This record gives sequence, C-alpha cells and structure tokens, in this order.
Amino acid sequence: MNYPLQIAKHIREIHSGGNWTSANVQEQLAGITWQQANKRVFNFNSIAALVYHMNYYVVAISQVLRGKALSSKDELSFDHPQITSKETWEKLIRKTLTDAENLATLVEQLPENKLAENFSQPKYGSYDRNLHGVIEHLHYHLGQVVLIKKIILQEPAPLN
Repeated sequence: MNYPLQIAKHIREIHSGGNWTSANVQEQLAGITWQQANKRVFNFNSIAALVYHMNYYVVAISQVLRGKALSSKDELSFDHPQITSKETWEKLIRKTLTDAENLATLVEQLPENKLAENFSQPKYGSYDRNLHGVIEHLHYHLGQVVLIKKIILQEPAPLN
C-alpha cells in the first residue's frame, strides 16, 4: 500500500466526498450565500471564517511540502478578508478546493519514508502527524460548518 496516496485520498474526500462522515466541504458550502457565510450565530465563528481558517493550515502544510519554511502563525489563522459579495465568497470556495487538490497532489509525490521525518522543526513532529492532524482539523471544523449551516437554514428567510 502506498501510504502517501492514502493520505492524499483522505484530503480529497474531506473536500469532495466519499469519506466516512458522508459530509464534505464542497457539498456543505453549496447553496450557502455570502450573507449566510458571514452570519454569526450564538458566539460561533461564521462559516466564512471557518472556511478560511481550515484552508489556512492546508496552505501552510503545502508550503512546507514545496520546500518553503513554515511561516504560518496560529494567531493569524482567523484573519480572513471580508466577504462582501457573491464573487468574493465563491472565490474563497474555489481557492479552498484548489488548495486542497494541490495539497493532495503534493502528498502523493512524497516518498513514503518522508512521512517519518520531522516536519519543518522537531517540535512539530513528523510529516505523518501533521498530515493526519490537518485531516482531523478539517473534519472538526467541517462539523461546525454543518451545525452552523443547519441553524442558519432554520431561520426564516428575510422578506425583500
């Protein structure tokens, strides 16, 4: 079994479908308007903020796989650009799906023995730990998106 191919498959499935949870980013974001994406319910993050946050780490890991230094900072992971139109919302969705596919492609190219090596710095653990960590992180926040979406869609539509 080629382990990097299996990890890449999981990355694709969380974004496009076929995973155990039967929930994926693409389907959950379909039909969400930019206004709904910005809406905050209770004290939760908005769907837009969660999508940006999820993708922030996909991009960070991709940069390391491309041989660049790890430059992400947790405190910046929710600093997303304003979503002010259908176009900016759709652009974020497209970027998220494209970045996920790029990460999956990079993972497929990893030699299997690379998975045991330190990711960026020893304090971050192995490549394997970080790749599985990002998959777990994506599932966690996708669950939040699912719940927030259900709450938002329960609200009566505004009269225009």
